[in-house]
Amino acid sequence: MSQLRLLPSRLGAQAAGLLTTRGIPERSWRSRSSGPPTTFPSGPGTGRSSYMEAMYSAWLENPQSVHKSWDSFFRKASEEALCTTPEGRPVPSGQTTTSKLVEDHLAVQSLIRAYQIRGHHVAQLDPLGILDADLDSFVPSDLITTIDKLAFYDLQEADLDKEFQLPTTTFIGGSESTLSLREIIQRLESTYCQHIGLEFMFINDVEQCQWIRQKFETPGVMQFSSEEKRTLLARLVRSMRFEDFLARKWSSEKRFGLEGCEVMIPALKTIIDKSSEMGIENVILGMPHRGRLNVLANVIRKDLEQIFCQFDPKLEAADEGSGDVKYHLGMYHERINRVTNRNITLSLVANPSHLEAVDPVVQGKTKAEQFYRGDAQGRKVMSILVHGDAAFAGQGVVYETFHLSDLPSYTTNGTVHVVVNNQVCYRRRGHNEMDEPMFTQPLMYKQIHRQVPVLKKYADKLIAEGTVTLQEFEEEIAKYDRICEEAYGRSKDKKILHIKHWLDSPWPGFFNVDGEPKSMTCPTTGVPEDVLTHIGTVASSVPLEDFKIHTGLSRILRGRADMTQKRMVDWALAEYMAFGSLLKEGIHVRLSGQDVERGTFSHRHHVLHDQEVDRRTCVPMNHLWPDQAPYTVCNSSLSEYGVLGFELGYAMASPNALVLWEAQFGDFHNTAQCIIDQFISTGQAKWVRHNGIVLLLPHGMEGMGPEHSSARPERFLQMSNDDSDAYPVFTEDFEVSQLYDCNWIVVNCSTPASYFHVLRRQILLPFRKPLIIFTPKSLLRHPEAKSSFDQMVSGTSFQRVIPEDGEAAWAPGQVRRLIFCTGKVYYDLVKERSSQDLDGQVALTRLEQISPFPFDLIKQEAERFPGAELVWCQEEHKNMGYYDYISPRFMTILGRTRPIWYVGREPAAAPATGNRNAHLVSLRKFLDTAFDLRAFEGKMF
Repeated sequence: MSQLRLLPSRLGAQAAGLLTTRGIPERSWRSRSSGPPTTFPSGPGTGRSSYMEAMYSAWLENPQSVHKSWDSFFRKASEEALCTTPEGRPVPSGQTTTSKLVEDHLAVQSLIRAYQIRGHHVAQLDPLGILDADLDSFVPSDLITTIDKLAFYDLQEADLDKEFQLPTTTFIGGSESTLSLREIIQRLESTYCQHIGLEFMFINDVEQCQWIRQKFETPGVMQFSSEEKRTLLARLVRSMRFEDFLARKWSSEKRFGLEGCEVMIPALKTIIDKSSEMGIENVILGMPHRGRLNVLANVIRKDLEQIFCQFDPKLEAADEGSGDVKYHLGMYHERINRVTNRNITLSLVANPSHLEAVDPVVQGKTKAEQFYRGDAQGRKVMSILVHGDAAFAGQGVVYETFHLSDLPSYTTNGTVHVVVNNQVCYRRRGHNEMDEPMFTQPLMYKQIHRQVPVLKKYADKLIAEGTVTLQEFEEEIAKYDRICEEAYGRSKDKKILHIKHWLDSPWPGFFNVDGEPKSMTCPTTGVPEDVLTHIGTVASSVPLEDFKIHTGLSRILRGRADMTQKRMVDWALAEYMAFGSLLKEGIHVRLSGQDVERGTFSHRHHVLHDQEVDRRTCVPMNHLWPDQAPYTVCNSSLSEYGVLGFELGYAMASPNALVLWEAQFGDFHNTAQCIIDQFISTGQAKWVRHNGIVLLLPHGMEGMGPEHSSARPERFLQMSNDDSDAYPVFTEDFEVSQLYDCNWIVVNCSTPASYFHVLRRQILLPFRKPLIIFTPKSLLRHPEAKSSFDQMVSGTSFQRVIPEDGEAAWAPGQVRRLIFCTGKVYYDLVKERSSQDLDGQVALTRLEQISPFPFDLIKQEAERFPGAELVWCQEEHKNMGYYDYISPRFMTILGRTRPIWYVGREPAAAPATGNRNAHLVSLRKFLDTAFDLRAFEGKMF
């Protein structure tokens, strides 16, 4: 046993000897046995020896605790170590043999690891043979690309036929525990240096690394059966002949074909086959325009005639919206997977030309589908994202989407990412079919034009090996060509293009069979008082026992209880009652954003935290009723673009959910402008896609500076599609019809009751539209900004306009000025009117809904005060806010017979001042103008 205890020092000494020649510093190590101190290397290569030390220590205690290969290795080394002199010194010949044995095994382990880390540097990834032209041609010195490089590991050509124990960190041996050095190098080159590059050793999770190693290193793992080869060939035929067919029929049309990367179609289909085999029932895809039509045809299996008719310039558009180009459209299809014979649903999400913008949308839709199926582990629903290499690296939303992956309320439990690498694949026709890539890449495209298509290469290979015959191959081509020609013939019968045939997220049963609302009415949005009282009681309590909350929060809950008892609500309680009443009706509510659980302004507190038990939380909203719908409130990552896209996708999945995204401040929504412009504002017009997402954008001029004041209402209003010059026809269903015709709804509520009703109306409408709400900051705690239960009980509804109901309304003929306004400025105006004792001479009317514009109610108010001067007052600067939107619409409804004067801040570049005094001075100035009844005398409008 004393001889065995010397072994660690010998192993360690030889390991140190091997690595110190590389210039790696040593550190002292003492064996757990009674052996002498031994030096082991530290630094980059430490893992090699320390791993062996651990294995040897484990083997000493129990030989069966280590892999049999290690057991065999240590037994042989021990036998060598037992050859000692009577004085206990090792026999020189034994020492030499043991040293060489250990040194060579350590060297082989290092060699294996080198291929695992850096083998991709010499992988054959360039089909054009121009790798040195614009890519890094670095060849790592520790890869055996030539026989002389064995010397790097102190190995010689004579060692090539020696057998070496394989470590547990490789699977190249398969069932064998030893291989010759020659075979080890050959298998490593076959795995890491052929036409697949693997870069994975940066992954910190050992289990994941082992999984990858096993999937790629195991001998024979890349060998396909004859049936698999024939399937791959058939899929390549469809992929390539589809592009060829389009090129023949529409040679001058842009289609962003897949030529040069036709193998993507078999790849996607194989991913879906394997996923179906493992139990996946729903696959949601997002991808750019390159290859999209091919994916629609051969992966989603969209009817070919519907694709081909998109190329017909004479095709008339149905009256469903403005539509979009064919390579942006989406699709939803339920079918049988032919490989597994199981049902599978495939959805390709429509997206704009803005590369990668669809990524978070796909993730949100996937999360929602998982949620509704109770698929917490992502075993039924999954997502696939296809990227271009440049966009994948260059577009920041890719990272924003990735960093949602581990957040509990955002994770989809993994995504398959397919990156079309144009350094590995290539674009046979440049950026698109109208492009001439020879302008800028002449040498590359000369080489591309010489390339033999991958279909011919693979067909020749299978024919040569006897897997298929030439006749079978030609019959497969003829069969698909015939399918395309027949579909082309049918496509000529199409006279009208229906965008609804390209819907990516249908809502079965929500609309009628024609895709229209089942009615054009909206029920009242009030609820019974006992429901309000019950919600208020729960909102002011802690449903869990022995749950200690913060003393400051106790004060807030007591305030809620007091308001409930007095039949009053503030902003936070009104929101609580809107959410809670919808949950009672079976409507799932999801609120997402930065700090939404507490609320940016510490007003919401929908998640309570136990002050004595770490991470113990309570969401009272989920304790309202036994059979209620679930409520999700979740703090997002510090992202707007990615998170808003995610919530948009979540809202796509079902109409029976209220999905809200709240900006920390309304100013910050512009970092998500792409989602707002390309998806929310235009989504229905382009893709016939209804979406009821709600944007909560804190807004208000309160001296907080230019980045904490404005949600930029002018931008949302400028994108609203109602016609400022069209005098509407006031039908019985005008209010609902106007909402149906708009692209989104923009409101600025001045009371908690309005906020309560507009949230409930969002769900009770017979269709879905995005809702933009400019929410308050200071009004959250304003003593006058409260509403009575009387304004929220059954029979009440959202008021698009709140008319003057005070002293001025008693004698409208005496009113000299009628001020229209929206939002918080109303409270400044009320206070100023009272201080100047003008309550009978100045009327104040609030627009709660700004767009679509309430023409009918504005007309009524103007006619109610026929002698009054009309003024629009806003706290925003003149070139911002609402004036440019409301002014032409006032002119239309008034027949241009009365002017609508502007009162507010002067035009400016920044939305607000950063100086508190300047803010107050400008406020004082426009309030003085608002109540100066002679301010506009002698002025021309």
